[in-house]
Amino acid sequence: MARFPENWDIEESQVYFPVDVKDITDAFTITAMLPGLKPKDVEIQIVNENVSLKGEFKNELEEGATYILQERLSGKFFRTVTLSDMLDASKAEAHMENGILTLQIPKAEEAKPKTIKVNSPKK
Repeated sequence: MARFPENWDIEESQVYFPVDVKDITDAFTITAMLPGLKPKDVEIQIVNENVSLKGEFKNELEEGATYILQERLSGKFFRTVTLSDMLDASKAEAHMENGILTLQIPKAEEAKPKTIKVNSPKK
């Protein structure tokens, strides 16, 4: 199991959010739906082949109100996605627009396929 900073209180995820993961030639793209959050509300940790997202949806309820229905996301989240290759965290990029987080994470150099030339024996 990957080690995460000690100040990350890892608990059971209280809030679920959908994630898409795409494997492209030299990188992975992760897209997560995080409606209502700002970039500063999301923490991203990359360790080896693991990508973790942490944050909290803060849905402020009106005190004294009687809610008939309450479906908006509220609570902390922590989600880890394990990918098939080692990652180069130093070159990762993250962008958030309209509640959609997009991460572009290059594969580590040692994880990329290598082409080896086959030589015939010398006579």
